[in-house]
Amino acid sequence: QPPKGLVFHSDRGSQYTSKRYRKLLSSYSIRASMGDVGACWENAVVERFFGSLKHDWLFKVSQPTREFMKQDVAAYMKYYKIERLHSANGDLSPIELENSQLNMSNLG
Repeated sequence: QPPKGLVFHSDRGSQYTSKRYRKLLSSYSIRASMGDVGACWENAVVERFFGSLKHDWLFKVSQPTREFMKQDVAAYMKYYKIERLHSANGDLSPIELENSQLNMSNLG
C-alpha cells in the first residue's frame, strides 16, 4: 500500500494517460506527474534503469511466474543500488556514492 500523497512520474505513453490507469492511481491517492511532450531527458535515469533491468537481467533468466518475476525484479533493484558499479558515479554503486556524499557533508 503506497503512502498517501505519493507522486508517480511518467512519460506520456498511452498506458499512463488512459482513463483506466488514471483511475487506478486515484484509487490509491497517487498523483500522476507527466513530463513535457518531447522532453525525453526528464526520464533519462529511469529509462536507463529499466533498460538495464531488461537487457542485463530479465532477458537472461526465464521468468516462469509473476511471483518469480516480482522477486527477481526486487533482487535486481537491490543489486543495482548496492553492488552494481556506475561509470557516471566514478565507478561507485549508488549507495557508495550517497554514503560518500553524506560523509563529506558531515565533515563540513
